[in-house]
Amino acid sequence: MTASDGRLVGDLARAIDESDFAWSLVLVGEDQRDKLAALTGDLLGKPSSNGDGKQITSGYAYWGIGPTIAWAHACADPFYLVMKQSLDSFTRRWGRVRGRIGEGFHHVSFGVGTGHKDRLILEHLLERNPGLLYLPVDMSSEMLRLGTQEATHRVGLRGHRVVPVQLDFSITDNLAELRQLVHRLVGDEPVLYSLLGNTLANFDHDDELLANLTALVRPQDLFLLEVATTEALSDDLARDAVEEYARSRAYREFVTSALLHNTDLTINVDAVQFRGSVEGDRALKVKVVYQNQTGDDILMMLPDRTRVAFPDRDTIRLYLTRKYARKALDPIVRAAGMRKVTGTHSDFAVPRSAQGFGMDLLLLAPGEPVPAPRPDDDVARVIWEN
Repeated sequence: MTASDGRLVGDLARAIDESDFAWSLVLVGEDQRDKLAALTGDLLGKPSSNGDGKQITSGYAYWGIGPTIAWAHACADPFYLVMKQSLDSFTRRWGRVRGRIGEGFHHVSFGVGTGHKDRLILEHLLERNPGLLYLPVDMSSEMLRLGTQEATHRVGLRGHRVVPVQLDFSITDNLAELRQLVHRLVGDEPVLYSLLGNTLANFDHDDELLANLTALVRPQDLFLLEVATTEALSDDLARDAVEEYARSRAYREFVTSALLHNTDLTINVDAVQFRGSVEGDRALKVKVVYQNQTGDDILMMLPDRTRVAFPDRDTIRLYLTRKYARKALDPIVRAAGMRKVTGTHSDFAVPRSAQGFGMDLLLLAPGEPVPAPRPDDDVARVIWEN
């Protein structure tokens, strides 16, 4: 960097810090045309009555100003119990965990959301590191704007120390580039990474995502993970989990907002269905689908202006979420190559919620990887003996 380059950066930082206007710098890491093409491809899936064909994958549910506003409205809905309880109890759970985080940490937040939780984290970290750098990462630049403004409101963090990064963090190659960016900015100073709000549960390959995200963590870094949990697994509890989402109209409007803004479908929120199931011994799984219940086949226009068939009873998967079995959390953490430094749990304190549902906040550090199976393990023994 030349001297003139340095002056330009310094002048830009001062202009942001000294202005009363809500300037924000955003590093755009992806070509948005590619994202639009990917969304179009996902909506070309085969017909399916159970949401296994056409779909809107996790990041696209929040992509664009319409879905972002719909998400903010849903988060303020008292009938959206998972989010309400997550927000209401986070201060208490964070207070039990933050004492294990030392001085000098920067913060990288995956999926900034509404920004309320990041604000609490930033307030604590700033007390121990006045030079803190804050990097919220999200696929949606609109979500970054919304969440970052809330997260930094009145916390005393100078504007040029906030570097929002537009990036789909579910893509492995993107994380490799993010790693290089973070390390260039902070050097050897420690980083607190976070994935909050049960965001992990929204991905098909959640175990792979967690492993990829935690692979960024160096020995001096920490990782904060928040997930919705259940004490037990059963079909009845899966139905209870479905009910937590189904009763919120604002949530229905949120999950259909991506369809509303990226297709020409006339949306009927009553056509949103919730399918609950037990996912092995690890979680209750809730699949949210939109079904054509008109009695006729429909032609649906996609973002590239092509029209495709949306047959009667066909579905589009809008959203995926889970409640993890609390007893499965340690194996999930170990499988990602991490260990639990500390953790805390809070139950859902509302009459309409099933007993045993709650939120867990885990502070993780690099740990020993899961050992490879040995020849004397049960399955391997059979292979070796034949």
